[in-house]
Amino acid sequence: MAYVIRVWDAPTRIFHWVLAGCVVALLITAQVGGAAMEWHFWLGYTVLVLLMFRFFWGLVGGHWSRFTSFLFSPGQVLRYVRGKSEMEHWVGHNPAGALSVFALLGFLTLQVISGLFSDDEISATGPLTRFVSSTWVSNATYYHKEIGKLILIALVALHVSAIVFYFFKKHENLVRAMITGNKHLALPAEESADKLADRTKAAAILLVCAAMIWGVVRWIG
Repeated sequence: MAYVIRVWDAPTRIFHWVLAGCVVALLITAQVGGAAMEWHFWLGYTVLVLLMFRFFWGLVGGHWSRFTSFLFSPGQVLRYVRGKSEMEHWVGHNPAGALSVFALLGFLTLQVISGLFSDDEISATGPLTRFVSSTWVSNATYYHKEIGKLILIALVALHVSAIVFYFFKKHENLVRAMITGNKHLALPAEESADKLADRTKAAAILLVCAAMIWGVVRWIG
């Protein structure tokens, strides 16, 4: 018997796809340069809003979107990697997937922050460069353009490779689950709350995050 379980609530799914689109657009605008850098900065602010939202949603969102649902001990991660996990199926993120999520969120945050302090000395200058020394700006720029970007590309490539692996080797369609929100499980599991009230709460959190970032941008501008 298969159980259809709502694992990913709508706010988490929307966050995921909008963030993915923004990351792709950021890479493209960075390569194009010139006038596209204005879009690059606004996309960066958008990602900052999304990351702030995800932090709060990780505390009060649907069950499987909360950070507590995919915080694993080193021992659990090691057993999972060795194929000796005590659970046959992880409803939300498995230990390896959890590491990937935290890595992506962490390095995306670092990439956005470093961008605020970067200066390409051509046409794009981060809004916070005037508050720090030239050495700080130089280091932030180097990380943003030469290191952080490559780390994120590698993490995204690893993420996509894992999705392909699960589809062909384990016959699990992770993309469909992130579109519909549902997973077909062999055993019953707790569902994530995804009612109108939950979505309204998410919209309110997003608006507050957007207002905060907008206020900061206007203040430093």
